This record gives sequence, structure tokens and C-alpha cells, in this order.
Amino acid sequence: MKKASLILFLTCLPALLAARQLGGTVFMQRADSLLNTILALYQVPEHGLLMETYPRNPKQQITYTINEGANLTQQEVSFLWPYSSIVSGCVSMYKVSKAERYKKLMDGQIKPGLDRYWDETRSPECYQSYPTFAGKNDRYYDDNDWIALDFCDYYELTGDKAYLDRAVALHDYIYSGWSDELGGGIYWCEQKKTSKNTCSNAPATVLCLKLYKLTQDKKYLEQAKATYNWTKKNLRDPEDFVYWDNINLKGEIGYAKYTYNSGQMIQAGVLLYQLTGDKTYLKDAQQTAKGAYMHFCRPKQTSKGEMRFYPETPWFNVILFRGLKALYLVDGNPQYVKAMIENADFAWRYTRDSNGLFSNDWSGNKENKFKSLLENACMIELYAEISEL
Repeated sequence: MKKASLILFLTCLPALLAARQLGGTVFMQRADSLLNTILALYQVPEHGLLMETYPRNPKQQITYTINEGANLTQQEVSFLWPYSSIVSGCVSMYKVSKAERYKKLMDGQIKPGLDRYWDETRSPECYQSYPTFAGKNDRYYDDNDWIALDFCDYYELTGDKAYLDRAVALHDYIYSGWSDELGGGIYWCEQKKTSKNTCSNAPATVLCLKLYKLTQDKKYLEQAKATYNWTKKNLRDPEDFVYWDNINLKGEIGYAKYTYNSGQMIQAGVLLYQLTGDKTYLKDAQQTAKGAYMHFCRPKQTSKGEMRFYPETPWFNVILFRGLKALYLVDGNPQYVKAMIENADFAWRYTRDSNGLFSNDWSGNKENKFKSLLENACMIELYAEISEL
């Protein structure tokens, strides 16, 4: 090990050792406590679903969807995207603990709730952005990416083929959004085909790689390579290797950068390296991880002194952690996971409200009155995944 790498490892080691010592108990206890809190506070019993925020924001409306045939405008339950974060949390909890109660929760409550979003009136079938009791709504390729990824992981854990079959069906829907415009790539939204986004293409790459591992069908590996290469070519900033948000059909780049986009390309790079042995993919992942840390993780003053924090986008940051954890397990560099662990630990200790819920600012400098399901449920996954390190 080179001297600089050894110094970095020794600097980061205490936080990782602390996470390991606490992980099997404290971090899992945190994940379980938060899961129970969310299920109690956010529940909407008449629909078997969850609210978008706690307390309910009376101004929430079903506004950003097409509302084709919709018969409701008041938002009674969460959109699909926030609900998918509770799916991810349950899968992570079961993966780490193998406790039967999480499987029962997933199969008996969370998956049946998810089915309320399933749209079988349009082909290919998929999950739409709001439950079908409100009529037809927009269908997002990235929304379906996240669920398909969870279903792959859950099938691997349980052997329940219904989840693999649904993941394959979602893959087919997602790739129905691939077109020749801009030389390839998947659109963001089926009803608004104006841009091709990292958030739809990067997780699609990861999905193909998970399906390849599960089925050994080489078509998924080739599709993954093509999607990865298109995204890297069109949406990676060559200066810092962090990914931009989108490219529109005029070829104009949307230069915003979000943690989850880079996180999924890191995870894709690690998986491609593991499956092909091509070190180019590993180098890509390492470059993007370094660039993301430098771009996103900034110093903030807190009640306990200055710390570096990832942005006020918790769910996005958790998706970044998926990539950072995958990379750490391959190259052993603890710097980036260490920063996320410290953020998550600080947020739990010092920033929760009287109900045990989080605002979107892990540093505690800002407070949200209405606590987002998306930004709280994602922490279940984060604490569960940290507990494995």
C-alpha cells in the first residue's frame, strides 16, 4: 500500500471501526425504530398507503402529472417515488437481518400497497406516479428503475420468482423508452419525451447488470454496456467526472449535478468491473467517487463544530451511498463511505424532531415543518446498509 493511501486509511479507520462496533446493534436499531415510526405516523389506512409528509401538508395537490382521466386533485397519499423508498428500506432490512418480520411486512403490506400504483391500462405495463384510483397519471422510467432494482435484490434473497418476473417486465418497460434520438439513451418520462436523463439511464445500467447476474442472459450485459457508454459519453463532466442531469433533444446539456446520478454510475462501474474484469470501469468509478466527494461534500458549521456534509438531498445521497459502498468493498478506500456514515450518525444524534423524524438538512441548520416521506424512509436503507460495514 502506498504511503499516502496508508495515511488515508489510518485516518478513516476509527470511524469505520466505530460503525462496525455499533453497526450490528445501534445502526440496525435505528433503522428498525425509524421504520416503525414511519409506518405509524404516515399511514393512510383507507388506502393501505402512506402520506407524502408528516404532518399532512394541506396544500399538496396532484399537480405535476398529466391527470388523464383523474378524478382527484387533492393528494391523499404519497407519489410512487417516495413510496418506493419504503420498499428499498424493507429490502435492505431483510437483506441485512434475515428477520422474517421484514419479509412479512414486504409481502403482506408494502408490496400490496405498491400494487395500487400498477397501471395495466397502457402497454407496456408499469407503475404510474400516483395510484390508479385517481385515474391515469404520468409514468416515469426512473421511478420504475428504482423498484426493479429492489425486486432484483429481493428475488436474490427470497427466490420468489414473482419478483424477478416483475423486474423483467419493468426492464422491458424502461427500455421501451430507449430511442435513436441523440444516438440512444432512455427518456425521463413517457409522457414528456423532451430529455434523456442520467437518472433514467444510470439505474437502467445497474438493473441490466443485476438481471445478468440473476439470469446469465448476455443480452442484459450487452445492454448494460451500451447504456453505460451512452451515459458516460453524453452526461459525464470531463473536468471532475461528476454526472450532469440531462441532455435535451436539441443536444443542450442540463448542467445541474445531483448525488444520485453519480452514485448510480459508480455502482454501474463497479458491477461492470466485477463482471468483465475490465479495470477501465473501476477507474471510472473511482474518478467519479472522488469528483463527487469534492463537488458535493462541503464544510458546514454545526452545534458541534465544523463538519463536511453532503447536500440537502437525503434520498439522492443514499443512492450515492449505494455506489460508494460497492466501491469500498472492492478497492478498500474508506474516505467516501466514512463521510456518509458521519453525516448519518450526526443527523440521528442531533437533528431529529420530537417524533424522531428528519428534515432534509443533516447538519441541523435548517428545519422543515412537513417531514417528507422520501427523505425519512430513505434513512432506513442508509442505516441498514451502514450496519454491514
